[in-house]
Amino acid sequence: MRQAVFLIQTADRKGLLAEITGFFYSRQFNILLCRQYTDVRENMYFMRLVVDLPADATRGRLEEEFGELARKLELNYSVYYSNETQNVAIMVSRASHCLYDLLMHAEEGDLDCRIPLIISNHPDLESVADRFRIPYFCCPMEKGKKAEQEAQVLDLLERHHIDLVVMARYMQILSDDFCERFPQRIINIHHAFLPAFQGGNPYERAWARGVKMIGATAHYATAELDEGPIIEQDVERISHENDPEELKQIGKDIERRVLTRAVRAHLEHRVITCGCRTIVFNR
Repeated sequence: MRQAVFLIQTADRKGLLAEITGFFYSRQFNILLCRQYTDVRENMYFMRLVVDLPADATRGRLEEEFGELARKLELNYSVYYSNETQNVAIMVSRASHCLYDLLMHAEEGDLDCRIPLIISNHPDLESVADRFRIPYFCCPMEKGKKAEQEAQVLDLLERHHIDLVVMARYMQILSDDFCERFPQRIINIHHAFLPAFQGGNPYERAWARGVKMIGATAHYATAELDEGPIIEQDVERISHENDPEELKQIGKDIERRVLTRAVRAHLEHRVITCGCRTIVFNR
């Protein structure tokens, strides 16, 4: 079955649902799924619509005709197809928990993607890549040579036709130019202590402050550090009985599941970005 996924946003007004679904009905397209959300505060309308493509349907004709409707209704939209598998590059440093989780879910088919390479600024996790038979590229970050290192990474991404970059605890700040090359296509993960406990040993300092809850946030990376639109978050309550090492382990568990959920939502085309916010449909 060939399917097309439409992600749509526009100013809210009457008749949008009828106009959009009527377009597909008039062309004998079967609508398999339709989810919508209206932001009454911002007067914005969002839709995720999945259609079954008839045997004689072509992408070119579909996009040309829907483009005419989009211009008429002033729709901001994107369309994706079920037979297009995305290429994902995973970037890591020394922590392996998020990398393992992504690789295992991809191998089990829970993440519909190809992972043609893993990139790191350290050699530590090459053995993990070997276990999954994925090429591993070490691009060390030398002092004063950030531009050269990023140029090397960007060349690898281009040569492997990468659609999505996942920073699975990659402990380097990407430049503005790097982020602009992949708008809304770089996903980062960090603990939810930011900005209170930035830098090294955040769990030690969180324990010293007696925190009662820890969590993690997955977001699109932008030029503003850790300010990109949030895709997924989770938290877990803790108590005075948890020492810093236990906090760190709990945090790692939250990070890996939050990052994998965010990557899955992106790969399944369930995320619409609107300014600094995201609309994430459950299905």
